[in-house]
Amino acid sequence: MSSQSNLLASSFIENEKQFHLGFLPTEQSNPLTRNLDREFAAGSEQGVRCLQRVDRNVLDMAERIFRSAGFHRLVEAGRRTVAAGGRIVFSGCGATGRLSILLECMWRDCCSKNAAASPYADQVASIMTGGDYALVRSVEFFEDYQEFGRQQVRELNLTADDMLVAITEGGETSSVLGTVDEALRRKARVFLMFNNPAELLAEHLERSRQAICNPAVTVLDLHCGPMALSGSTRMQATTSEQLVAGAALESIMCGLLGVPVPDYAAAFRALLDQLETAAPAIAAYIDFEAGVYRDGGLVTYFADDFLLDIFTDTTERSPTFMLPPFRKSDDRTSPAPWAFVKNPLRSTPEVWKHGMHRPLRCLEWTPQDYRAMGAPPNIETNPPLISAAELLKFEVGRESPEERCATGRDAAVLVTVGADGAPELERAFEKSATGFRFVRRLAVGGAAAADFKVEYSGAETPLLIMHHLAVKLVLNTASTGIMVVLGRVTGNWMSWVDVTNKKLMDRGIRLISEIGGLDYRESCFRLFDAIEKISRLPVPPAGKPSAVQFVLDELKKSAIGPDGQ
Repeated sequence: MSSQSNLLASSFIENEKQFHLGFLPTEQSNPLTRNLDREFAAGSEQGVRCLQRVDRNVLDMAERIFRSAGFHRLVEAGRRTVAAGGRIVFSGCGATGRLSILLECMWRDCCSKNAAASPYADQVASIMTGGDYALVRSVEFFEDYQEFGRQQVRELNLTADDMLVAITEGGETSSVLGTVDEALRRKARVFLMFNNPAELLAEHLERSRQAICNPAVTVLDLHCGPMALSGSTRMQATTSEQLVAGAALESIMCGLLGVPVPDYAAAFRALLDQLETAAPAIAAYIDFEAGVYRDGGLVTYFADDFLLDIFTDTTERSPTFMLPPFRKSDDRTSPAPWAFVKNPLRSTPEVWKHGMHRPLRCLEWTPQDYRAMGAPPNIETNPPLISAAELLKFEVGRESPEERCATGRDAAVLVTVGADGAPELERAFEKSATGFRFVRRLAVGGAAAADFKVEYSGAETPLLIMHHLAVKLVLNTASTGIMVVLGRVTGNWMSWVDVTNKKLMDRGIRLISEIGGLDYRESCFRLFDAIEKISRLPVPPAGKPSAVQFVLDELKKSAIGPDGQ
């Protein structure tokens, strides 16, 4: 181990204790899925049912929260804010940042289709750590800096007329807590939503305590236990936040439109019941997509109105399972992403205009801006390329579908939701799918025929809350199951995680400790040593290897010994 790696590991152990998060339930292993890899080895349907058991914990939480004073305060504050001409602003990072964008776009989509709601279109907004660019590709390390969140609040110019709904799965994400701090300075109403016990966060983490114990902040504690995949808060944590925040937002819209507010707990219970019945269809899809990847092929999802929902799942596969991220059109050296998303009806600029119903909100920060925010020298001197112009380089429209079927083993999958399968979408898909070896249809509800039909019949509410949740749950279950089938999960741990920020670094260390049987300190030193070793290796065609898996493989070799015993 080099002196540099030794120094970095020692520094993480001694100086980053606020990012040692193993005490949080969202970072722990769920006993319901402890043998997830074995469940899938016995059959994908058995694995799907194992994953779905944990979603029931979200229902228990929702029934509690929907009766709470905090939830009713959230809805009432939102109603007053909109009535007074202010804005409801959601903020988040990673999965919750993508959720924040989705909530805004669901609101705007409703306003675009309903004349009575159209005057209120600009009264919901979102802040995503890293800007809209992070919707399709994670921006490394941004979540570690509160000042970045503060700056995004300043750029959106929140005032005392507005309200902020900050969403952080763990309750400790620095950039999101930065948005809370700046919104409070600007006298906005502030709500904070997270998925760990509030008293636990306040006891252990100073940055969380400052927000939770501030009387100007209304806290919604949505804790619902550990994730089905350990630490993967894109799953039940974000599901619970999408359900609660979405229900609050749709309740406000129902008031504006003069329509009854649904019983969201009952609707979510019905959704879970239907998806459990659909387990065989989801399992069949898992086996199909895993087979494409096993044979060296790529998968391209095609969709229209629910494209943003699919982005959320596919983007998060990259850091969760160490897969190649989405690739820009001018990048011919990086490995192609295993999964990609395209709209066959529209050009890339039209896709964003149709999906967002607003201009792109990307970050155009200069080196001087980063210096003023106190960013580390490596970010200041080499700022990430995350502007709107860079986002448009990801060809998510109808351009160049042939580039996604170059291996001869690739799949085109049309995803439809409810009544989403319009004839023009089907025709555009058939045109784009020419040249793909496999052409399949995955339908979540609706009457259209499909190769994989997930039966679902939810109410057509103003923001289609349950439709969006149905897509999320199906894709989360499918993408997780695919990675288990392909060996990228050990037990119920994401053993191919990409350690791109401090939280993920801690998660990787704890994973090595849990699976490798080492203490935290030894696991930390081994991980930093692996990161340095990997940095010296050429990147293979399949993409950069996981440092966590690198350590686990070395431990396995040591246990076997040179003679194979």
